Amino acid sequence: ATSVADADFLLFHGSEVWYRGQDTANEDVSLSPFIEEGSFDNVDPLLKECLAAKLPAVCANPDFIVQTGPKGEGFANMPGKLAARYEELGGGCATFGKPGVEHFEACVRKLGLEKERVCHVGDSLHHDISGAVNAGVPVVFVTSGIHRMTFGTGFGELPGEGVLEEVMEKEVGAMRPSHVVPAFSRAAAPK
Repeated sequence: ATSVADADFLLFHGSEVWYRGQDTANEDVSLSPFIEEGSFDNVDPLLKECLAAKLPAVCANPDFIVQTGPKGEGFANMPGKLAARYEELGGGCATFGKPGVEHFEACVRKLGLEKERVCHVGDSLHHDISGAVNAGVPVVFVTSGIHRMTFGTGFGELPGEGVLEEVMEKEVGAMRPSHVVPAFSRAAAPK
C-alpha cells in the first residue's frame, strides 16, 4: 500500500527501508530520526493515522535495538519499538519472534532436534536470553552486544562478574544464560 487508506494492516518487520529513504507516498517525511535517535516525532502522526483507520498490526521482528558498525560502535532502533509504540497509542499488534516461546519452539521443531542439542546465541537479555530460557533452550549470551555500554566494556571484553550479575538481575531477574562470552570474531576463528 502507498497510503494508510489503501492498507489492510501494518507490518513491523524492518525499519531499514525508512532509513534508506526508499520512495514513499509522502517524501516530505523522514523517519530516520526514529532509527537513529528513537524519536517518535515523525512516526507518531503515521501511527495515529493508522489507529484512526483501525488497522491491526503484526510485528515479525520484535527487537528494540540493534548494534551497527563492525565493532558494534553504533545502535539503531528496531521494529519492536514501533510495535510497542502502536500498542501504547491504543492499537493492537500480534507479535511473533524473540522473546516469544513459540518462536523458539518453532525453530527447534524445524531443526528436528531435542532442545538440549540446540543452542541459541544472542546479545539481548530481554529478547535472546529470556526467550531461550523460557523455552528451555540453552543460550550463549554475547556481552559485546547491545548491553556493552551498560557493562562499561569495550568490544571483546568480558565485564566483571559483579557488573554482569547486577545487569542481568535488573534486566531478566533470576534467568541466566547457559554460557557467557565476550564476542565472536571471524578474525579469531581457527583456520
